[in-house]
Amino acid sequence: MDSYTIRVFGDPVLRKIAEDVKSIDGDLVSTCQRMLDAMYQAPGIGLAAPQVGISKRFFVYDYGNGPQVLINPVIQESDGEWEFEEGCLSVPGLSWNIIRPKTILITGYDLDGNDIAIEADELESRLYQHEMDHLDGKLLLEYLDNEQKLEAKKILRKRIMDEEQSPIAGLSGFSSDS
Repeated sequence: MDSYTIRVFGDPVLRKIAEDVKSIDGDLVSTCQRMLDAMYQAPGIGLAAPQVGISKRFFVYDYGNGPQVLINPVIQESDGEWEFEEGCLSVPGLSWNIIRPKTILITGYDLDGNDIAIEADELESRLYQHEMDHLDGKLLLEYLDNEQKLEAKKILRKRIMDEEQSPIAGLSGFSSDS
């Protein structure tokens, strides 16, 4: 079973609001394993379903305690501010200092259908918030000021044009990097 290809900036699935997962079954478990494989290959610490073309509300992650899945997550509380350099597997090779809430309480379900509640701080909190953004059709670029956004879009458009002119050396090399 192959891992998924990570979708990059410009793919319309990244801008859609994902739908709730209605049932947890063997297909979802298999999908999560393929997503984890793609995430580890990238490498990354989190990967949301829309990033592999699946418009459903779940993500996989590994924050040092082994592979995990969070289904239909909801951020219940957030507090404080924390600025940190943040990148994205769907916007490869680019990163910016982004301010996000420092702490959150996030709830959801695991692959066994059990309720999960996680209190997270700093990087772990950022991981969950970043993946939640993907489920809401939001990319990292939306946190940038106008100047940063223009520069980022210029770089990304150039990559897309390079890909169209030379598919062998273009974005296919970026689809699961960084």
